[in-house]
Parts: sequence; structure tokens; C-alpha cells
Amino acid sequence: MDINKQALEAHGAWQGKIEVISRAPVTNAAELSLAYTPGVAEPCRAICANPDLSYSLTRRHNLVAVITDGTAVLGLGDIGPEAGMPVMEGKCALFKTFADVDAFPLCIRSKDPDEIVRTVSLLAGSFGGINLEDISAPRCFEIEEKLKAVCDIPVFHDDQHGTAVVVLAALTNACRLTGRPLSEHRAVICGAGAAGTAITKLLISRGLTDVTVCDKDGIVYAGRPENGEALEALAGMTNPRKLKGKLADACRKATLFVGVSAPGVLTPEMISTMAKDPIIFAMANPTPEILPDAARAAGAAVVGTGRSDYPNQINNVLAFPGIFRGALDVRASDINDEMKIAAAEAIAALVSEGELSADCILPAAFDPRVGPAVAAAVAAAARESGVARL
Repeated sequence: MDINKQALEAHGAWQGKIEVISRAPVTNAAELSLAYTPGVAEPCRAICANPDLSYSLTRRHNLVAVITDGTAVLGLGDIGPEAGMPVMEGKCALFKTFADVDAFPLCIRSKDPDEIVRTVSLLAGSFGGINLEDISAPRCFEIEEKLKAVCDIPVFHDDQHGTAVVVLAALTNACRLTGRPLSEHRAVICGAGAAGTAITKLLISRGLTDVTVCDKDGIVYAGRPENGEALEALAGMTNPRKLKGKLADACRKATLFVGVSAPGVLTPEMISTMAKDPIIFAMANPTPEILPDAARAAGAAVVGTGRSDYPNQINNVLAFPGIFRGALDVRASDINDEMKIAAAEAIAALVSEGELSADCILPAAFDPRVGPAVAAAVAAAARESGVARL
């Protein structure tokens, strides 16, 4: 039985991957009086007088809303909110499994950014954090920016920032291994959507200066006819050599390729034109931009993908559970760049010098050290950057 058939049968058996379990016993009249009427009126009055008590008198302190409109679900595209529900439930299951964070899926029947922002903002008082998921670009940028402006709880688009954090962690160790610091790399980012944009911005903030972004129309440059507002802004911070052309043109002499795009777009011939011993992160799922064996045969020194059946899986599950755990633990008002960088550094540090190799630049997804290490680093960074409220 192949994985697709297995998954369909498993989902039918589960009939949902998450459920609500009561933390309060309700087995007799006395317990009912405490958990519900008449006793519940007293915490209601307390929260009315001081809304911050909603964090200590309800589950809000540990509850994240996982929000989608179903417009960019995995590699399936715009399949709608109901069809996105299995992914959102899966995300909630990962939150609980890897960081003991309670999460609830909310799939919104609207593609209007303002409607989505208003809906989420009106619900924000029930949650300690907002995780945006599988919302198409460039709308996702607008939605996140507007929600951050109106919500007093962390808003985090995992497709952007979780991916960027794990890429930074993987690249930190790949640079350690190859001896070429990030600032000396000539990078190509293939994919200019949510993930590609966030990766580009985070790597630039860490010292990368020579980076060229490509999308389906080729190299992104200022004034390109295909650019919208988001791509024009991206062009303004990239492509210092003013390149034009296709992906193959961007790859010549490059030392780093990061792909968040489409299957098979990077060829062995392109890698052969790159500088000696390049780093290749081919993260398109389920089929990468180039398969690892082909990349290594073409001269790649380090190869990572998004898949679990190859070495160096670059997977968001290394980041987002611990990031939210740390943010919730200090009741952060935001998840800022300092917290993202701290998460990346914590992930990278879990690979010791003795473990570091071309096939080991990241800890495994099920390494039990990951969640606690990321949470501690993020909480510390939140305090140091002034967004912690505990």
C-alpha cells in the first residue's frame, strides 16, 4: 500500500487528528459547580476587572490559533479552507507533540486580506499566539503585517519565518563545515514567494550581501515587467550585480543555492557552472529541485532537502514548536528577528563538531533536545529585545 492510500485510510480511521480533553474533572455536582455554574462566575469577574488574568485563569496562555484560507496548501495550491483542514490539524498535532502547545485549526472562507485580518483580530483574545499557514503570496505579507499592527499577541507565518529559521540553522553549519562564512557567499534563492522572500531577508540580516532571487520568470531585478509591489521591493535589496536572464544565468559562479520552488528546475549542468564545492538546499516538496545524488555527482559539497528520506532534512518542525513554546512562556507580544535568529542558533548548536559532516548539518526532527533548546533561546531573546511580558 502506498503512502497516499495509507494516509487516506488513516485519516478515515482517526476522523480528525486532534480532540478536546477536559482538564477539569466534572464527575459530580461539586465539581460541576467549580468548573461551571455557579463557581465559574468568579473567574469571569476577575478577568473582566483585569483581562491579563485570562492567561492564568484560562488555557489562553498555552493556546495557538492555526489560521489558513486554503490558498497555498502544501504543493496543492488553492484548494480551499475545508480541504486545508487536514494540514491544519496536522500542524496542531505537531505543536502538541513537539512542544506541548495546544493549537486549534481555524480555516477561513475568505480570500480578502482585510476580512481575514478582521476575523483573526476579533478572535485574538482567546489565544496566546497566531500561526498563519498556507496563505498565498503576496497576500500573506499584507495579512501578517496588518495582524501584527492590531494584535497584542505573537503573529507568525510559519511558511515564511519557520522555513527561514531552519535554512539559517542549516546554512550556519554548512558554512562551518566548508569554511566559507555567510558573508562571502554568492547566493541564488530560487522561489520568490513567502518562503523565498523570508529566507532572503533573514540571510541578508545575517551578513549575506550577494544574493540573486529567481522565480518562474527568471532573475528578479528592479523594473522587471513581471514584478508586483512585493517583488519590486525584493529586487531593491538583492541582485547587486544587476543580472538579468534565467536561473542558469544566476547560478554561474554561485556558491549557494536555496530552492523553495518547483521539482527539477536545477540541473546538474547548472551546478557544474557554480563555484567549487557549492552548498545546495533543494527544498521543493515532495520532489526537490534536484535529487541529492545528482547534486553531489555534479559537485555539491553539502546537500539538503525538505524530505525525511534523505540526509539533512530542512524541516519547519525543528523551529515553530519551540519558537511558540518560548514566546508563550514569557507571554511575548511579538516574534521578532532577534527571536528567530536565537532559534536558528540554538538549532545549529545541537550539532557538535564531532557530529558535523556533509550528511549531518541539522539535528533530527525527533531529537528531544530541539524543542526545549529553541524555547529557552527564544524566551531569552524575547526578554533581551523587550517583547517579553513575564
